[in-house]
Amino acid sequence: MHELGIVIHVIRTLEETAEENNIVRIGSVTLSIGEVSGVVKEQMEDCWDYFKRSKELVKDAALKLEMIPAVTFCTNCRQDYETLRYGRTCPYCGSPETYLVQGNEFSIKEIEAETK
Repeated sequence: MHELGIVIHVIRTLEETAEENNIVRIGSVTLSIGEVSGVVKEQMEDCWDYFKRSKELVKDAALKLEMIPAVTFCTNCRQDYETLRYGRTCPYCGSPETYLVQGNEFSIKEIEAETK
């Protein structure tokens, strides 16, 4: 379960951000997660709920997850399509000459915080 490692990294990043910006409490954190990033939403939420209790800065913080749909582009017919539904083979022309445009991201999108 790599979600625990991700949560630990996110909280460390939040602690650094808090120190740099005089933040005393974080109310919520919004993460943008690509649907093919390998992160399991439910495990992420469970890890967050478990680990946040050990850190005063985020002990009451809500975790908000925004899933980014995976989109693949075909270089042959120049069409975008749903990656999860069709995989690497273009449903329009059958070409395997495709690449992922979005859906593998992971980022902290927003932090709701209280400053000194």
